[in-house]
Amino acid sequence: MKKIVLFDLDGTLTDSSEGILASIRYMMEKLELVIPDDRVLKSFIGPPLTASLSELYGMAAEEAERAIEVYREYYAEKGIQQLHVYPEIPELLQQLSHSCIVGLATSKPQKFAEQIMEITGLSPFFTGFFGADMRGRDSKSDVIRRAIKQLATENSEVFMVGDRKYDILGAKNNGISSIGVLYGFGDRSELEAAGADWIIETPTDLYPIIEQ
Repeated sequence: MKKIVLFDLDGTLTDSSEGILASIRYMMEKLELVIPDDRVLKSFIGPPLTASLSELYGMAAEEAERAIEVYREYYAEKGIQQLHVYPEIPELLQQLSHSCIVGLATSKPQKFAEQIMEITGLSPFFTGFFGADMRGRDSKSDVIRRAIKQLATENSEVFMVGDRKYDILGAKNNGISSIGVLYGFGDRSELEAAGADWIIETPTDLYPIIEQ
């Protein structure tokens, strides 16, 4: 049975908090929005930006799309560069790519996700990249569904690895196994409440799950 491992990006492969938070602050300042405390700002990392803007500011879809355009003014030029790969990730991906199909499934627009994979040097380990459309309306479930459709066969066993509840719920909505990570932006209570099948503390903890 061929195993397929789908990875989230922000908080799972890379610590992108510096660039994302700087882009969010730029957007809020330019749109003259009330800037919340750091705890609330960090909750923007992971879910689709439209969902966070709707929840915090009550923005309708068109208003949120305009805000995202402003966010990307900073992100596309500077924010995308402000990240680093978590320790152990390159070695993990290299080993998994020898025996598994490795894919990226992120709520970040696919254009930016592919650029980040090139910037970080992680591209060679992946068979496919799957991200949201530029309007930001795709849910995590939508992205995972596209990845499964393109990469999986009837005999595939598929895992989704991520740090937030959206990764876990997206996996469940698509009937695949979910693995939550604790070194990213979520926490154990969030991942447990979402129903993660496994929760790991470090990237290398993934080996025994995938290779069992």
